[in-house]
Amino acid sequence: MNRGRENKPHIGLYGRCNAGKSTLLNFITGGETALVSPRAGTTADPVRKSYEILGFAPVVFIDTGGVDDGSELGRRRVARTLETLRQIDLALIVFFDWGEPEEMLAALLREENTPFLAVRNIREGVSVRRMPDAGSLPFPVLALDTLRGTEVDRDRLLTAVREALPEKSYAVPSLFEGIAKPGDVVMLICPVDGEAPAGRLILPQVQAIRNLLDANAVAIVVQPEQVPGVLERGIVPRLAVTDSQAFAEVQAMLPEGVELTSFSILLARLKGDPEAYEKGLEAAARLRDGDRVLILENCMHQTSCEDIGRVKIPRWLSERTGAKLEFTTVSGLAPLPDDLAAYSLAVQCGGCMVTRSQLQNRIRALGRAGVPVTNYGMLIRWLRTGIR
Repeated sequence: MNRGRENKPHIGLYGRCNAGKSTLLNFITGGETALVSPRAGTTADPVRKSYEILGFAPVVFIDTGGVDDGSELGRRRVARTLETLRQIDLALIVFFDWGEPEEMLAALLREENTPFLAVRNIREGVSVRRMPDAGSLPFPVLALDTLRGTEVDRDRLLTAVREALPEKSYAVPSLFEGIAKPGDVVMLICPVDGEAPAGRLILPQVQAIRNLLDANAVAIVVQPEQVPGVLERGIVPRLAVTDSQAFAEVQAMLPEGVELTSFSILLARLKGDPEAYEKGLEAAARLRDGDRVLILENCMHQTSCEDIGRVKIPRWLSERTGAKLEFTTVSGLAPLPDDLAAYSLAVQCGGCMVTRSQLQNRIRALGRAGVPVTNYGMLIRWLRTGIR
């Protein structure tokens, strides 16, 4: 496994208003990363800060608003804060006194199966009236003074963070683990069209090249129209990988016996839930007039007439099923619709821009609502070739 910046562990800071969450973040980073004020509600929306833990991995800290803000605007801030619980790999519950708000956070984190550390904020002249039941915590309480703490205190906290973070949050398996062996020739077929970013490759393509190099395999990178020329030179790959939307075109070019997959399908295997995605394909085949389909794209981008998630998948899915369908798109890590259970299918992108935990948490939320989910690549392969 490799550690990669594209899979930075996310660590959320939670607690009541003025519990010292922003002060703790500043203590960790050694600067004024977050705005600090004695006025409640200073932190409105969640604030993200990248930070490198020496000898470990880059992480992202998320500073959040207080969960006890009862004002009308505060309730909206609390909702934003609680949304981040599905985006993190580890939580720090910051407190002066442990009470109902902290117990609520601990219960929600247990429900999400997310580990957490309880961090008692020490202040001169402030006594603790209540501490959490040690038997109910996954790790011992950390006590530190975020205003007068030393480098030793910071190291102690970061060591605890390292030990509490699950390995799956920072260890990145190869896209080709168990697939490509040393010496294997793998053809990466990357269309350069209106959807391709100017002057660069997309993240899954870059990750594929690096993973193949790490496996001592041979990567050949071409555009679809170059495939016949490479084959004519006698270079026959053991495996070919392409963009989902070019699947049918590329399949027609390859000789029999060359396995073909897509970058999105490889990502589904790496980050998603292939078994759930297969069941989602069965649900896609059963769609009928009036059914609602949720498109989940984890990147934010300007759309075009060639947009894969907003234009092509809806068109191809409607053509394949012959049904008049309703489509809703959720981008980035925006919250899922309140009426989630009303959807007959969700279609999840590969998730190259989010962590495995964030993608898995979203799949679990769909499962709890009874919504079948499939993956862009697997769905497009079926839509364009009939192959499941």
